[in-house]
Amino acid sequence: MKRIASSIGEIVRFIVITLIIVIPVRAYVAQPFIVSGVSMVPSFENGEYLIIDELSYLLREPKRGEVVVFRYPKDPSKFFIKRVVGLPGETVSIRGGEVYVKSGSTEEVWNYPDLQTDVPSGNGVYQLGPDQYFVLGDNRSMSLDSRAWGAVDEALIKGRVFVRLYPFNRLGFLPTDKS
Repeated sequence: MKRIASSIGEIVRFIVITLIIVIPVRAYVAQPFIVSGVSMVPSFENGEYLIIDELSYLLREPKRGEVVVFRYPKDPSKFFIKRVVGLPGETVSIRGGEVYVKSGSTEEVWNYPDLQTDVPSGNGVYQLGPDQYFVLGDNRSMSLDSRAWGAVDEALIKGRVFVRLYPFNRLGFLPTDKS
């Protein structure tokens, strides 16, 4: 009888220790994310399994070229994955199929991936506020992104893609960050 009680005690202790470690990590450090859709092809395919780093953006701001997961501004219960193109205070312009980013008096072309970018509506000029980011899908013709609904507030950003776990043949750390 003591052996059974000891075994049950060990199992309970294991479960408690696991919960003490897993819950904080899951809540504040890293989250799993499954890509749904084709907006980030070829960088990320539908069904890929990713781990999102939630800790980095507590210590620093997102950088241009990083791929982030965020709450969709029109429905915060949904999560989207896109690439950061415009940073707070910048102006993003889309003209002639090219994406231009203006920071201060300097304007540069953002060409990753190197493809034509259309504007679904409006004039193609997006002025970002102090805590706003302009995000685009890598598969621009199939992406619902900042061109359609505007900038993403920093508070909606969950984290950046840290690891691609599946499929195994595409396994990698910080996959496809471009600056």
